[in-house]
Amino acid sequence: MTLPVAIRKVQPGDRSQWERLWRGYQAFYQVDLPSEVTETTWRRFFDENEPVHALVAARGTHLVGLVHFIFHRSTWLIGPTCYLQDLFTHESERGSGIGRALIEAVYADARAEGAGRVYWLTQATNTTAMRLYDQVAQRSGFVQYRKIL
Repeated sequence: MTLPVAIRKVQPGDRSQWERLWRGYQAFYQVDLPSEVTETTWRRFFDENEPVHALVAARGTHLVGLVHFIFHRSTWLIGPTCYLQDLFTHESERGSGIGRALIEAVYADARAEGAGRVYWLTQATNTTAMRLYDQVAQRSGFVQYRKIL
């Protein structure tokens, strides 16, 4: 029998399992963030003054997914806007509804915070994830530009 999945806030005792998923996320996008970034990110989840949040998907005591999101101000809305920055489901769990459940949990948190919008980015080649995203949100039509400083 497969255990149900629970979506919940990340907890300090989740560090090793969260980091395994975090490393999997980085590998998926072919990046290797410095350990200082990982340490700072982890600390921010537990700092009440930070707008950075993390939820995890847990099957029993085993973490199988994560989502990180940030609340920020907008010149287009009075209330906060929510940027869903990172979403990752363990490869063995993909297609089981965990990604959708994590996104829906972010929507719920955003509504509770009075946010008027949740948005995110993905690589144009991430077609598997985009099939889900097309079901739970609308494409904005915007193209991202960036300059690394």
